[in-house]
Amino acid sequence: MKINLKNISLFILAFLVAIPLMGQEKLSRKERKQQHSEAVASRLFIDGQRFLILEDFERAYFYFQKAREIKPDDAAINFKIAEILLRANRVDEAMEYGMKAVAGDPDNKYYNLVMAEAFTKQGELEKAAGILESLMANSEENQNYILDLASLYLSIGDADKALEALNRAEDFYGMAEQLTVQKQRIYLRKNNLNAAIKEGEKLIEAHPGNSQYVLNLVEILFNNGRTNQALNLVNSSLEAYPNQGDLQLAAYALYKDLGEVDRAESLILQAFANPDLEGKVKSEAFGDILREPKTVRRDSLLDKLSASMESLHPYDPDVLTVLGDRMMFENKKEEALRLYMEAINRSPSNAQVLQAVITTKFELQKEYSDIETYTIIAVDEHPERAEFWFFDGTAKLAQKKAEEAEDSFLKSIEVNRARNKQLDLLVQASLGDTYHQLGEKEKAFEAYEEVLKSKPDDEHVLNNYAYFLSLAKQDLEKAKSMSERLVKRFPENSTYLDTHAWVLFQMKDYENAKIYMEKALENEDKPSGVMLEHYGDILYHLGNRNEAISFWKQAEGGEETSEFLLKKIKDQKYYD
Repeated sequence: MKINLKNISLFILAFLVAIPLMGQEKLSRKERKQQHSEAVASRLFIDGQRFLILEDFERAYFYFQKAREIKPDDAAINFKIAEILLRANRVDEAMEYGMKAVAGDPDNKYYNLVMAEAFTKQGELEKAAGILESLMANSEENQNYILDLASLYLSIGDADKALEALNRAEDFYGMAEQLTVQKQRIYLRKNNLNAAIKEGEKLIEAHPGNSQYVLNLVEILFNNGRTNQALNLVNSSLEAYPNQGDLQLAAYALYKDLGEVDRAESLILQAFANPDLEGKVKSEAFGDILREPKTVRRDSLLDKLSASMESLHPYDPDVLTVLGDRMMFENKKEEALRLYMEAINRSPSNAQVLQAVITTKFELQKEYSDIETYTIIAVDEHPERAEFWFFDGTAKLAQKKAEEAEDSFLKSIEVNRARNKQLDLLVQASLGDTYHQLGEKEKAFEAYEEVLKSKPDDEHVLNNYAYFLSLAKQDLEKAKSMSERLVKRFPENSTYLDTHAWVLFQMKDYENAKIYMEKALENEDKPSGVMLEHYGDILYHLGNRNEAISFWKQAEGGEETSEFLLKKIKDQKYYD
């Protein structure tokens, strides 16, 4: 019989493997318990890690703490708890767990980094820097923390160590603008101008043709009184790369500073003729010239620059805005408004231009519905600006949209949060007018009183409060006192004269009412309908019936006349 050696070999091998298993002793109860505890701790750690990934930090913290109850000295568990506590800004507690993590595994860079972060948050920057230094000394792989180290030394104020770290960072990462700029700042702080200049020159050499690096160095040179050196740098750059509008603008400023005006103007005209130079940059330069004292030469240069911008950037909102500014400087408000509106149509988010449009429209007495178009844009684009809500409320109130006006005024107060007290007073005064338009006269009077507490001479409130009291035939002595103060201060203001006359009329002092109303009419080229009607009412009560009817007829079709005007004319009789 042939023996199958292969089967025998497999049998013997199985037997030999089984022998130690059969002879191995069973685990003790203590060992089994420890093994079970470690398995539970491992599951808890995994659950904690899962919730940490899901950013459910409370549940992650719960599971890690449960795991730590089983394995209090486990470095990984303590590290995870420290991470969560740092995130919650519970730095002192995080330090405790972080130190236990490091004690459990001193060479683990992540455990050390969590301690560095904790020390940084505590303001112990030297200790944080020491940890990073140690990590980088221990491994070449940790050199990427050099920028963090440089930042720490900068925060500490140790310029020498910061420079050393930045140089090491440059060796590691290569030349970078961020590093060079930091080094320049340190050198300038140490009054080492030459070293700062060399750093700038290195950047220029590494990036030929990049005008921004040239401009950065030019600024340093100019600010440190080295105008000629700055000019030489600009000119050499323009020789190598002629078509650089921003460098031509820099040369303009430098030649101007040296008093070489003709050369300066030639360069700015070249810069403005460059279509690649942004409209925003040109508009800023134009604005600087616009703010200079007005001279024939300045105006001639502005004319040339305006023509260039209009030709190359006709729709640029920055250009439109600065051209509008020039018109405003020259008191050509209609033309300025046209340019500002075009700028807003192109870019509705510019808060300053929106304000210019709105306030100019108010000043030029444009239609309130037109003004409201822009106040709506303003509050949509800048809901955080309280003044825009005030403008919106004012435009709405003028159109008798009192409920909408109230909402806007209240929003203005809410957004302002009492930061601008003058604005709050204006809004309160307008709320008084709004409540009166809504028929809520007591709320109107309360709003006026609120203003007068802080500003007892507020003209708008004194006038409207007195007038509305007279209409209500309420507190007429108080109304007379307020209107009297106004006409003494402003004896030729027809609005205040009309109000005072009407208060006197309600007090049946018709003779004096006639005197003040006549003064009001004398000071008006085109009296309003309400003033003409009031004068007719006064004349009627003085017995001048025919003359009264004549003024009532003149008032017909005018503004703010009473609902009884036509009846007065028809019946030739006064109605209240």
